[in-house]
Amino acid sequence: MADTALADPDAGLTQAQLAARYGLRVAGERPSLAEYSRRLWHYRHFISAYANAKLVASFSNAKLGQLWQVLTPLTNAAVYYLIFGLVLEQREIPNFIAYLCTGLFIFNFTQTAVQNGTQSITGNLGLIRALHFPRACLPLAVTVTQFQQLLGAMVVLIAIVLITGEPLTLGWLVLVPAILLQTIFNAGLTMAVARLGAKVADLKQVMPFLLRAWMYGSGVLYSVTLFAENLPGWATRLVELNPMLVYIELGRVALLEDAPLLNSSLPQLWLVAVGWAIVMGAGGFLYFWRGEQEYGRG
Repeated sequence: MADTALADPDAGLTQAQLAARYGLRVAGERPSLAEYSRRLWHYRHFISAYANAKLVASFSNAKLGQLWQVLTPLTNAAVYYLIFGLVLEQREIPNFIAYLCTGLFIFNFTQTAVQNGTQSITGNLGLIRALHFPRACLPLAVTVTQFQQLLGAMVVLIAIVLITGEPLTLGWLVLVPAILLQTIFNAGLTMAVARLGAKVADLKQVMPFLLRAWMYGSGVLYSVTLFAENLPGWATRLVELNPMLVYIELGRVALLEDAPLLNSSLPQLWLVAVGWAIVMGAGGFLYFWRGEQEYGRG
């Protein structure tokens, strides 16, 4: 018996003990949060390259190519202005076209990130099963892609704001931190819906209805003062916490001189904007990380 033990030093060890002895790990095991963050940073160039490739591919079959980055938001703005600006005559809002376009462009940044993020795992199962990399790269690439599209849309928006008579002021600089906070919020939200979309296949069918309701509840198409005029006080307080309404109001404060606001307290707007960026950014990342070992299975 002693000779057997000497001949086979692994005799009597359990599978777990054998794995620990030889440094083996479970395939697809979720790394620690710190290690996962380190790996994600290591893949930052992959995220950027993948986002650029997705952006180019999305317009590859169109004759006008990436010009649609500008034409799409312009077309949407023209349609909504025709309905809400001319037909319904939103006369109580000074410079309604700039007010409308600001809301549309900022909301569209989050809307498209969420729509594409919902399918960022289920739409890339081949890549996930073929290569080993932090799966958060995929929803983060979606956020980067939409951020790049937003930059093109912002050029159009600034032109619209100037053409419609708004003065160029130092207050426009406020738009930069507001967009950065929204980008962090989008990244967390995109990771959250990516995991939900991987678990619930029908989420992509429901998401357009949820996003449309969110748009109507964010004062994109009409004066936000209607909330205070038609809702009880407690409901108005809740609407003031709507992250998209907050980011849109910060954009309008930056670009427009006389935009009607639901919450005229700028410190409160910034506090809510920062709070949502931290909560959703960190919360979405943690929620996605906890499901890392699930993606691509089944």
